Amino acid sequence: MGNTKSGALSKEILDDLKMNTKYSEEELCTWYASFLKECPTGRITKEQFEGIYASFFPDADPTAYARHVFRSFDTNADGTLDFKEYIVALHLTSSGKTTRKLEWAFALYDVDGNGTISKNEVQEIVRSIFNMIPEEDQKNLPEDEDTPEKRADKIWTFFGKKDEDKIEEGEFIQGVMENKDILRLIQFDEPKKIQDKLKEKKH
Repeated sequence: MGNTKSGALSKEILDDLKMNTKYSEEELCTWYASFLKECPTGRITKEQFEGIYASFFPDADPTAYARHVFRSFDTNADGTLDFKEYIVALHLTSSGKTTRKLEWAFALYDVDGNGTISKNEVQEIVRSIFNMIPEEDQKNLPEDEDTPEKRADKIWTFFGKKDEDKIEEGEFIQGVMENKDILRLIQFDEPKKIQDKLKEKKH
């Protein structure tokens, strides 16, 4: 019979996640148990998601970024993520295959969901990324990208865009694939920190 509902993860979801992420069955089952402890309903709210991010970045303010990440994965816009959406979110934001990760990055930057990215949207996401960088570390950034505005300008210049232009998904993905500098500028990549935190939580 098997207890598929409460304590155990269904085989279908488990197989799906093993195939589409780099996590092992053991990791997924452990995370599912702690997920249910934190979220007995089996769904995580935006506030809980923001709280998890806050615990990853105690020296900074990840609230705005977490909110954007949550929006990009809450595909049915019901204000919650189930376990599968949550794990895919963790996987894509921390590793993920490049094309798929870039499709997600485009959705992250497309704040209003209209299928294109404007310079204002780039500034909004970059600002939320800056909030997660401790002030001390911000002082060590190169001079031409040590503010959200400078970084957004740099991204826009890479794409050869005027201020009022828009970027579509295909152009975004191709531009980032061809230029490692843009990839570095658009992402907040501290997967190691998140992975370490998750490992700590397992013990």
